[in-house]
Amino acid sequence: MSRNHLLSQHFLRNPRLALILIGHSNLKKRDTVVEIGAGSGVITSALARRVAHVIAVEPDAEAVAKLRGHLKRQGCENVEVVVKDFMDYELPAGAYKVFANPPFHLSSAILHKLIEASNPPEAIYLILQKQFALKLLNNDRHYTSQLGLALTREYTTRIRLPLKPTDFTPPPAVPTVLFEAKRIKTVTDKV
Repeated sequence: MSRNHLLSQHFLRNPRLALILIGHSNLKKRDTVVEIGAGSGVITSALARRVAHVIAVEPDAEAVAKLRGHLKRQGCENVEVVVKDFMDYELPAGAYKVFANPPFHLSSAILHKLIEASNPPEAIYLILQKQFALKLLNNDRHYTSQLGLALTREYTTRIRLPLKPTDFTPPPAVPTVLFEAKRIKTVTDKV
């Protein structure tokens, strides 16, 4: 799929890598997962094999056409495609998790939307620029941003896995990682 430079897109090259990344998450067979910026569906089809319901949010019409064709060929019937900018998308009312490779320039806005939602996700897995991800961790080794402090009030955070530039097309010019934020359960949360 061709890249739209205005959307700062970097697509995963390998469907097997998508499965490996999902294997480094706490996604379960019964989960609903929102994927932000589904692109042509490399991550989407991998998610569809692992969870109950995938909501693939993608604003790019060219990508949506390829996504739907890919999902049809793969037989992914548990995927709901939403043609919308994620920032205009209303998050699910029930329990859900997020797994995505979002455009890097939207990472901060996306995290703000997720953690400030009336129904925030149970877990967030995002492919992020390493420098940005480090600022989301609350530790003594790195500067923690205001967003990182807000995030760590409700979530435990960590970097799950480093990625290589060759994992993407086109390769990003910055180091990237799989970032994890898991919601901290309280006694009032339902188990």
